[in-house]
Amino acid sequence: MDHASIPVVTVERFYLNHAEQLQLKLIAGGGGLARKIQEGSVNRPGLALAEFFRYFAFKRVQVIGGAEWQYIKSLSKEAAIDRVSQLIAQKIPCLVFARNINVPAYLLELFDREQIPAFRTKMVTMKFINAATIALEMEFAPQTSEHGSMVDILGIGVMIRGESGIGKSETVLGLIERGYSLVSDDITRFRLIEGRELVGTSSETTRYHMEIRGIGIINVPAVYGVASVRPEKRLDIVVTLMDWDKMEEIDRVGIDNQSYTILNIVVPHVILPVRPGRDLAQLVEVAALDQKLKSLGHNAAQEFNQRLIERMRLPGN
Repeated sequence: MDHASIPVVTVERFYLNHAEQLQLKLIAGGGGLARKIQEGSVNRPGLALAEFFRYFAFKRVQVIGGAEWQYIKSLSKEAAIDRVSQLIAQKIPCLVFARNINVPAYLLELFDREQIPAFRTKMVTMKFINAATIALEMEFAPQTSEHGSMVDILGIGVMIRGESGIGKSETVLGLIERGYSLVSDDITRFRLIEGRELVGTSSETTRYHMEIRGIGIINVPAVYGVASVRPEKRLDIVVTLMDWDKMEEIDRVGIDNQSYTILNIVVPHVILPVRPGRDLAQLVEVAALDQKLKSLGHNAAQEFNQRLIERMRLPGN
């Protein structure tokens, strides 16, 4: 199900998701909140205010800092309106005034008339730019959905896959009972962060809920407590549950490293054969802990294989 998508980021979405973190307050232009932010970065339009528009990054959130504001204040009212009008005529998505700048009424009227969302933040300019850039990178991160549940096992993000009815939900439930945390049930949404790591989460609708055949939908934190869930987690390993009879060959040592690819990121992959009597929750737990050891540089299979080779080299063998 690895179909990547780049989300459409509107000014409204950016505002609703990050207003508290970025200390944003809408001061004018509310009618233009549906405008699209087309690039995941911010821009200081100093040169544009000086009427130089070559290479102007008009697709980005525009930030007016102290320097830009002092320049606007140095102009007459008519000239300021003219320069700002030229700026917003470039079809910018929105403007953010940093350092709690007190924007005069004649500019607020211009923003309302042209439906250009204008915000004010108490943050100093560079801190806002840094925080907003991180927020926009998250919004613009490539995303995809995978059919599988995700659990956090001692800091290891594990996605559990398998055919319908194989026992994924029962395995996840067993892990929650062991004190681990549910991230998502059945469908996991992944986004690619900085092109190097995958972060999994669930949809807003199903978050913190599970479907158990024969019981129905349960609210996990209501049953197991708030520590039994978390909103998102980096993916470290994929575990696929497969019917024992459908497996052609079982690697009994674990030397053959398997992988699973999501959004072009290769993730370690373990296939666990399923048959009656096997404690799948315990096996997934062991797979996660073994992956944690491997991330620390300890590979039990390779160490065992090396010891075996050294033993065979001894005289008399």
